[in-house]
Amino acid sequence: MKKLDKLIIRSFIGPFILTFAVVEFILLTQYMLKYLDELVGKDLGASVFGELLFYFSLNMAPVALPLAALLSSLMTYGTLGEHHELTAIKTSGIALPRILRPVFFFTAVLAICAFFFNNNIVPKANLKAYSLLWDIRQTKPTMNFKEGAFYNGLPGYSIKINEKLGDGGTLRDVMIYDHTQGGNNSRVILADSGRMYTQHNEKYLVLELFRGNIYVNQNDGTFRGSNEQFVRQRFDESKIMFNLSSFDLSRTREEYFAENKMMKNITELKVVTDSLTKQNTDELAKFVTNVDPFYMYMKVDTTRSKFGGRATINKEVIKELPEPTLSTMVMAKNKARNIKSFTSSYIERVNSTVREANNFEIEIWKKYTQSASILVMFLIGAPLGAIIKKGGLGVPVIISIVFFIVMYVLSILGEKWAREGLVPVPVGMWASNAILIPIGLFFLYQARNDSSLLEIDFWRKLLTRLKRNKL
Repeated sequence: MKKLDKLIIRSFIGPFILTFAVVEFILLTQYMLKYLDELVGKDLGASVFGELLFYFSLNMAPVALPLAALLSSLMTYGTLGEHHELTAIKTSGIALPRILRPVFFFTAVLAICAFFFNNNIVPKANLKAYSLLWDIRQTKPTMNFKEGAFYNGLPGYSIKINEKLGDGGTLRDVMIYDHTQGGNNSRVILADSGRMYTQHNEKYLVLELFRGNIYVNQNDGTFRGSNEQFVRQRFDESKIMFNLSSFDLSRTREEYFAENKMMKNITELKVVTDSLTKQNTDELAKFVTNVDPFYMYMKVDTTRSKFGGRATINKEVIKELPEPTLSTMVMAKNKARNIKSFTSSYIERVNSTVREANNFEIEIWKKYTQSASILVMFLIGAPLGAIIKKGGLGVPVIISIVFFIVMYVLSILGEKWAREGLVPVPVGMWASNAILIPIGLFFLYQARNDSSLLEIDFWRKLLTRLKRNKL
């Protein structure tokens, strides 16, 4: 590798690592905000949240790499142009494509690695991330007894504490509704004071009550309207133990989530896609057989002649048919409604299978298009940086955001059209890259010719030339 290649690669790697880390952090933060309400207040520990963030960061990497490649290439060649290093290299007789070559090879290797990462690592990370997220969602929030409010987090109990002292364990004026027996056999416990603590590695909560009464409802509901009967039992000290196992994080088997399209690699996705396509073909082939029983009336002779002529209707059969009556007209309407209902449900089932097959095929092509977009973004960013000759995080960031939004919108539209069957899936998935590649080639042509494309004088001269041609 020549010194020039080492200089350019060294100038590119630093901004690339920085921009990738920043973009990854922004995308991860934006994604995790959707689940913030389901994560807080469950006291699961830093290790669980760290594991969840790690898996989702792997999920975000294929999306962050194209934007990082665009921004870092803009910054690299913009800085070289701003410091006149790009001009000095061109003056020595080296063409712009030769200057872009080392970073192009680097991004090409990066795109290949991103493809294998997206195909082999990301599905496993998704499986672990979403299974862990499911388990966190099912975990109950930690106990939070608020003064003067009922707490219903413990199954079968409603607990109200009017005052909690500073140590967090001493209580005043406690009321407990016990519904563990079900029906009307409820118990009400009132205590002047109490103490709360955990035992056996925080697996059990002990509520120790002092100076109170227990009221038990003796009405079994046999006679409606009868007066409520309570039995009162006084106590000086009483203990209630609660099992806290329902507050622990219990892990679900990952196999239960493995059938989702995000948890499969290309080989597994192709198997499912082929299966759904075959199922759809079989459904279409069975349609005529399934709808035929609805046409049990008016099955006249419409067969072709043995000489291959046009289908004819046997007029003798028509003459023998009885005159239509009111009852036959009603039956005909009912048959028509049944046929319409059956056909509509059949079509909906077939379309649902087609959409599901398209979803799995979209995941296949997405692994290719996300990797290829790294090269496309470099093809836009590198020559554009050589044109604007601005480094840093100012103009490059604005331009990068614009092109990333364009790529993102085109990708979403193409994916939607492919899912609904408006365009073939490969066409919809490659549409964004196919539209952006000519833009990159245009920028490359302008940069190679030292165009002042983004300067005000360029557009002023262009407008003047257009006005002159009109005259």
